[in-house]
Amino acid sequence: MALHISPAFWKLLPELRYEPTPRRIRAQLGGNTVVDSTSAVLAYEPRRVTPIYAVPAGDISAEVTAASEPDGDPLAEVPPGALMDPRYPFSAHTAPGQPLDLRAGAHELPGAGFRPDDADLGGYVLLDFNAFDRWLEEDQVVEGHPRDPFHRVDAVDSSRAVRVHLDGQLLAETRQPLLVYETMLPPRTYFPRSDVDWDVLNASTFRSVCPYKGTANYWSVTGHPAGTDLAWSYERVLPDSAQLKDRVSFFDERTDVYVDDAKQEINSLFRF
Repeated sequence: MALHISPAFWKLLPELRYEPTPRRIRAQLGGNTVVDSTSAVLAYEPRRVTPIYAVPAGDISAEVTAASEPDGDPLAEVPPGALMDPRYPFSAHTAPGQPLDLRAGAHELPGAGFRPDDADLGGYVLLDFNAFDRWLEEDQVVEGHPRDPFHRVDAVDSSRAVRVHLDGQLLAETRQPLLVYETMLPPRTYFPRSDVDWDVLNASTFRSVCPYKGTANYWSVTGHPAGTDLAWSYERVLPDSAQLKDRVSFFDERTDVYVDDAKQEINSLFRF
């Protein structure tokens, strides 16, 4: 019987998963390198959809000790069964194990490490990406979270007619869309700036960082409950996503999107 790959992938999410990486992984703090490893793995705690760097304890130039008990349950803020992306804190562990404190010189990093109770990861420490100043794979800076070797971002030019509405108000319409297909995310349409109605959009202060695409600025439709930070554009794009420069996208989940006059439905699987 043939195996449908994506359902099989989703069935793995409740498990603790890992994948070795051949890349040299480093973390810096206060100008000093406190993690330097050529034996790192990418670890995925149950329900997490993005990886966490894990390195042998001997590759950490810091004092590593058992963490004190937290004041509350970090998982209390995570809805039952929710898929966990980087918005959820490192401290919300879904695998059994020991939270760890790190001390590197004058830098105290409470709860920045985690030692899972798993034989395959024995001797490894999972590390909180946000606890460090800078991460590098070889000599390239990594931003946002570790890159997933099973994650792709494909940007494809199209001539399909696409338009996006918010409660009947046209926000953008084009026949020159850039369609972006990204693993575990719904397809996104990136519009040329000239095909966006800028009279209804107002600049937001919100910014986001993607390790695959770059740093995004946002816009809102003021006065609408679903309009906050509704549109974005990667003002600083990474080399692999250069096609996204000067393009604007909208959250399909909060708008009505039509492709060749057919209204699109978003698979509930993608609603994080």
